[in-house]
Amino acid sequence: MKTSWKDIAPVPNSQEFLDIVLSRTQRRLPTQIRAGFKISRIRAFYTRKVKYTAETFTEKLQAILDGFPRLQDIHPFHKDLLNTLYDADHFRIALGQLSTAKHLIETVARDYVRLLKYGQSLFQCKQLKRAALGRMATICKRMKDPLLYLEQVRQHLGRLPSIDPNTRTLVICGYPNVGKSSFLRNVSRADVDVQPYAFTTKSLFVGHFDHKMLRFQAIDTPGILDHPLEEMNTIEMQSITAIAHLRSAILYFMDLSEQCGYSVSAQIQLFHSIKPLFNNKLVFVVINKTDLVKPEDLDAETQEQIQGMLKSGEVELMQLSCTTADNVMAVRSAVCDRLLAQRNSEKLKAATTASGEVTGRLADVMRRIHVAVPMDGMTREVYIPDAVKNKMKYDPNDPNRKKLQREIEEENGGAGVYNINLKENYLLENDDWKMDKVPEIFDGKNVYDFIDPEIEAKLAALEAEEEQMEADGRYESDDDIEDAEEAEMHYKADLIREKQALLKNEARMRKSLKNRAQIPRSAKAKKLSQMEEHLDSLGYDTTGIAARARNQSRGRSVARGRSEGAGGDDGDAMDVDGGAAPKKPSNAIERAKSRGRSQSTNRRDDGVTNEIARSKAERLQKLSQKKMNRMARQGEADRHQTSALQKHLLAGKRGMGSTRSR
Repeated sequence: MKTSWKDIAPVPNSQEFLDIVLSRTQRRLPTQIRAGFKISRIRAFYTRKVKYTAETFTEKLQAILDGFPRLQDIHPFHKDLLNTLYDADHFRIALGQLSTAKHLIETVARDYVRLLKYGQSLFQCKQLKRAALGRMATICKRMKDPLLYLEQVRQHLGRLPSIDPNTRTLVICGYPNVGKSSFLRNVSRADVDVQPYAFTTKSLFVGHFDHKMLRFQAIDTPGILDHPLEEMNTIEMQSITAIAHLRSAILYFMDLSEQCGYSVSAQIQLFHSIKPLFNNKLVFVVINKTDLVKPEDLDAETQEQIQGMLKSGEVELMQLSCTTADNVMAVRSAVCDRLLAQRNSEKLKAATTASGEVTGRLADVMRRIHVAVPMDGMTREVYIPDAVKNKMKYDPNDPNRKKLQREIEEENGGAGVYNINLKENYLLENDDWKMDKVPEIFDGKNVYDFIDPEIEAKLAALEAEEEQMEADGRYESDDDIEDAEEAEMHYKADLIREKQALLKNEARMRKSLKNRAQIPRSAKAKKLSQMEEHLDSLGYDTTGIAARARNQSRGRSVARGRSEGAGGDDGDAMDVDGGAAPKKPSNAIERAKSRGRSQSTNRRDDGVTNEIARSKAERLQKLSQKKMNRMARQGEADRHQTSALQKHLLAGKRGMGSTRSR
């Protein structure tokens, strides 16, 4: 959980906010309107400017809203601390005003973009843009007070100490000037201001220290006076908030010498007043300044009152002196140990259900632990062999000591020369077996002692016998025959699948070819002889087809020759099978006209069967355009043209002369 807010971005005031947004808009979208621009281009230019300004306002406001903590998402301690320091209602109102301003700016932009959609002239579009930016600027200026308040809150939040409400914590409380800051300075590295007058500490101070390899935090709270909660000021309410919400050990400091300016009875009365805040917490009454007055030096009545503070059994009494640093670290260690023990017991309780079942982290640990218990149920006492008890301690000066391997190594040439004998400590039935050439042990016996010297000849004879039996078919069975048939069946199935895959691939290729662009006729011309051979192979009579094809080719060649020689007199040269051929257009213009007549381009009627379908299509078109018109969005009829750049921006490097483009 986030415990500090030092990384919140600075909040500008209203004038700075306005300057940032408008300068960014002018820098990113400079005004570039010239005579001759189409009205659609002018509309798009000013619409883009209004939209970009609104987006910049929204982006900046959203960044401020996201930077500050949400009261419903933070720890109750931080929530009450913010309420104490800044008044949570004011904080919510300020953030709410920023959120409202963001929505108002979005509404203004949407309205003016809708008006710009129907702007009729450059002057009208420009005035609409000015009105839109003016209304946004007015909304921004009205946020003067919320922005100023949030900047002050941000600065104060950055100065607050980083307090983790879930870690191991010691909270030091009590009357002013009883030695709380001195104790924090002695036990941690915190640089706390210590002065001999009351209310030196006006806010929470945090110090950190390590105990048993764990990090602890100690919080020094401002002094508390004994009066009702409603009459406490902001300084005292910080202490009450820390005591109430932090899971910690409470150290209530008392000054029996009364140098703090408050009597012992008043300090005892304050303890009983704030005792309801100590529920479910470790509480320690710490008597400070014992170098001046100790509890034993007080009168009997006061001692009895102090003992009354401890009657519940949940409160411990400790004594120290911060001036002489007497018993300070002992108190710190005792409190930390008690706090750790309490936190561990809470974790164990949380890991055990009401029925006694172990769950959570404790269950994970218990699953890893296995306690082995004898099967016979006998209880076996601890036994230490006599040889271990009587073993003498190693003494390097004893001449009868047992030599170490390191000493033996040095006597035999040192490292690299001496090689340890690993066989020396083998536990065998016969010690003479230790140095055998093949000391392979199986079932406690040396395998080398059971090797037959004629084992190779016997193995060769056994293998020959096995081969002969296999050749005679001794080992063949019905299962082997079935396996062979099944293998053949699998092989044929694989062949069938492969053939099916090839057929599928070929069909897929044919299908894809059908959707591709057609190849021109001239690119795949076939000879007449090839056609005759193919049709003959299929059993067709090709005499009539061949004669007709030859007549057509002869007619085209004759017609071409006549048109070239006689100026286009066709005659009867194009007759095919005795019929008159249609007269072709004589030139390119006529061919283009005939092609244009053959291809209808009436987009209104193409693809529409009747008048009812046409009216339905028009109605659907208007409905689809209505939403874009209402939201002033760009439709399919809105063209987007980029703004023209000035010549000097594109004309290359300038020379020494004038910077003007003319």
